[in-house]
Amino acid sequence: MLSVAMETYRNAPSPHSLPMSLSLPPSLSPSTPKLFRLLCACTASQSEHCIDSKMAKTRLACLLTLLSTHCYFSVLAVVLKTSNEAPWTDEFDRIELSCLIESISTSNPRIEWKKITNEGPSYVYFDKKISGDLENRAMIREPATLLITNATRSDTAKYRCEVTAADDQRSFDEIVIDLVVRVKPVMPKCSVPKSVPFGKSAELSCVEEEGFPKSQYQWFKNKEEVPDDHKTSLKFFNSSYTLDADSGTLQFIAVRKEDAGEYFCRAKNDAGYAECPPQQMEVYDIDVLGILMGVLVVVIVLMSITAGICCAYKRGYFSTQKQTGNNYKVPAKGDGVDYVRTEDEGDFRHKSSFVI
Repeated sequence: MLSVAMETYRNAPSPHSLPMSLSLPPSLSPSTPKLFRLLCACTASQSEHCIDSKMAKTRLACLLTLLSTHCYFSVLAVVLKTSNEAPWTDEFDRIELSCLIESISTSNPRIEWKKITNEGPSYVYFDKKISGDLENRAMIREPATLLITNATRSDTAKYRCEVTAADDQRSFDEIVIDLVVRVKPVMPKCSVPKSVPFGKSAELSCVEEEGFPKSQYQWFKNKEEVPDDHKTSLKFFNSSYTLDADSGTLQFIAVRKEDAGEYFCRAKNDAGYAECPPQQMEVYDIDVLGILMGVLVVVIVLMSITAGICCAYKRGYFSTQKQTGNNYKVPAKGDGVDYVRTEDEGDFRHKSSFVI
């Protein structure tokens, strides 16, 4: 049969040599194998142009045999596909991880689902049972689709659908699905200085760590968004600041009177946004004359105190003439008399009697 097929292949007419009425379908190109092009041309044209002899019938039979053999071996292979390789959902919503069996001949294939993380793969569906993190939160929708009924942030991972068909010539196939569960941001923590001196620097910070994907930040002054570039807005044209949308930092290089106002921050991602309460920032002038006068008053006071202390020392207000027991001086000895000091301060007695 192979020799007949090869002979048929050699003798098959070119698509350019077929009659005008034998037009090829649009999906076929000149690069399509001649066997398939001839079969399509025969089925699409009138029978008198193709089957006009016994030889033509033999060729057609060979072509049908080859096509049926090709289809037979194609069926003997398990092939998977998915309708969405990168699905996403919001937290606590439902999500479907599609695993469709495109072709299979085994009547009862083995189906498994695995969750792939940095620690390695773990089963979420094995032996026809949901297990692991998805237990009581997922189910299998025939034939192999995994349905998560209550997605959480911990479900964000890659999932692998594996099908084993023992009776197929190609008995195994798998597909990988990358699931993202989006989490709405919570209220960010904002820090706004209450008052800043004119011409000094100031930093406003905004932090939010619960949202997924990672939050981006916006700042608002008096309910109007602060642009990334102050030169793009007339209201902020004279301000000098840098805004980092990734870190949430609004840094003023030198504040001006116009920068005073009510500020709040917004943290946002694909799942939603959250805002912190507004906080007032004031800008005040530095009173240089007042500062100098204050310093002068302090210097005068210190000088006055120092002068008073010196004067008091000179007048003897800080000297003492009081004697204590330890400073007591024993009177000079007289002839033949010894004086002995007792334990009581200032008390003494004769050690020997007078000699006359």
